[in-house]
Formats: sequence, C-alpha cells, structure tokens
Amino acid sequence: MDLSIIIVNWNSKDYVKKCLASVFASIRDLRFEVIVIDSASFDGCAEMIRENFSDVRFMQSEKNVGFAKANNLAFTASNGEVILFLNPDTEILGDAIGETYNALRTLPQPGVLGCKLLNSDGSIQTTCVRAFPTIVNQVLESDLLRRIFPNSGLWGTAPLSKNDPCPASVQAVSGAFMMLSRALFKKVGMFTTSYFMYSEDMDLCLKVTNAGVRNYFVPSSVVIHHGGGATNNHSVNTFSTVMMVESRWRYFRQTRSVFYALCYRVLLCVNSLGRVAIAATLLFASLLSGKSARYIPLVRKWFARLKWSVGLESWALKV
Repeated sequence: MDLSIIIVNWNSKDYVKKCLASVFASIRDLRFEVIVIDSASFDGCAEMIRENFSDVRFMQSEKNVGFAKANNLAFTASNGEVILFLNPDTEILGDAIGETYNALRTLPQPGVLGCKLLNSDGSIQTTCVRAFPTIVNQVLESDLLRRIFPNSGLWGTAPLSKNDPCPASVQAVSGAFMMLSRALFKKVGMFTTSYFMYSEDMDLCLKVTNAGVRNYFVPSSVVIHHGGGATNNHSVNTFSTVMMVESRWRYFRQTRSVFYALCYRVLLCVNSLGRVAIAATLLFASLLSGKSARYIPLVRKWFARLKWSVGLESWALKV
C-alpha cells in the first residue's frame, strides 16, 4: 500500500462527504486506503460512508479522545508506507495528494510535508506554514501585525509571498494536511497524546525536525480548508479558544520548560487584559453607531483567554 489517508470526524459528516469525494476524484496512480475515525460524535458519518464510499474503512471511537489520540488509533489500523493526516473540512484540488506524495519521494531528507491551503473564498490561509510557537510570536499574534509584517520570521510565512512553485523548507505546517512516511511517524513516537486539540501538529513538526530531517511546504499542491466547520456555535467557539491557549501551554511545558510555560501564562494574562480593555472600549463606542456586533466576539475571545490565564478555566486541565 503506497498511501494511507486518515481523517478524524467530529460532527462533520457533510464535510467528510465532500472531502472523500474530492480524494477519490484526485488520486489516480497510487495504491491507497482511506480510514475515517469518528471521535464519539455519532453524527451519522458511519451510515453516510456505508451508503456512498464502500471502499472507505470506518472506525468508531466510543469516547471523544481528541485529535492526536484518534489519529494514532487509526494509524495503528493502517498499512500505507506514507501517511496523510487530513482534516474532514478539506477539499482536494487537482492532483494535490499525488504531487505531495511525489515530492516526499524526491526531496532530500523529507519530514512532514504540507500544502497550500485556501479559505472557502479562495484566499490563502496564512496558517498553512508557521514558525514554531514562542512566547513572542504568541503574545504578538494579530491579523494587523501579520498584514504589516507578512514576511517576519515571527510567523514563518515568508514562503507564501513567493511565486516559486518549488517546495520550500519550513519550520512547521498545518495539521489540516500533513504527509510523512510511516517509518518516520513511528520513529518520533506518533502524535503526542497530551494534547486534546491544537498544537499536536506543531509538536509533531518539532519532533521530526529534532530527528534530523526537514519539513516542507509544497505550493503546487492546493487544498481548500473550510476551517471551523465543525466548531460553529458559541459554546464550542469558547471551548476552542480556551483549548488553543491550553495546548500552547502544554506545548511549552513539554518542549521548553515549566518556567517558560509559566512566563507564557503571565504574559498572556497581561496581553489579554489589555486586549479586553481595547475591545470593550471599541464595543462601547460602537453601540452608538449600531455596529457593535463585530466587537462582541473579540471581547468574548480575549475574556476567555484572560480567565484561563488566571486559572478560572480549570476544566481545560482535565481534557
């Protein structure tokens, strides 16, 4: 088996259907298998696959074990020499999978390979390539700074602004589309399972780099990543906001030190307090113009991060 494609589903049945259709329309010359594992959402994905994709192997997890553990479980049931971890809310364009596979076979010292991810509107998703997380780039993270300094080493996104179709060596790629050899994935210990969601992709890219190989961005391989399709209501968005900072804290503890993680928490508290104040001021000012809706999510987001930083979201530790 040349390739195993692993997809973790959680309440994304409709996205999975589109994703699988694009996968089977894309691949031509590879012997491949597709494994979909449902992480206890029981959303009808099993029935949909049975009715529409008889060649797809379906696994049902009785518990929502998180992205990392679910991928590892599916991996143990796979057979491919190369593994593609693919988000359910993606659609393959052209021969993106085949081109990435060929790049993996020909590039020097290949680690994890990622592709060019597009938003639903066709714009480039800047998170498809990244620098490894640090306190500085996490605290300074903002759309405004990214627009002003798009090629800054803080973000690691410089390859996106180049017109070069050749693969580029990068620090890390997005977990929405990650391809690597089976042997390498086993060598580095698979996904680290202390992450429930988020940061497991950065952790894997770092482990691969520490193993002495390179991660690559393959710009000629293009995939739509609808992003957020499985987390589209208020309660889950709050959950995701907290889990993002919780996962970064765990990443820093595991890859840096407890002291470094503590510094991150303290600085995030200061940063969140300032951003809550700014967002609340803008919200109050916008009430007069009737445009307050755009600022409410900002207040909610940064207030949730502030609560986490001072220990008021202790449930996150149990996930």
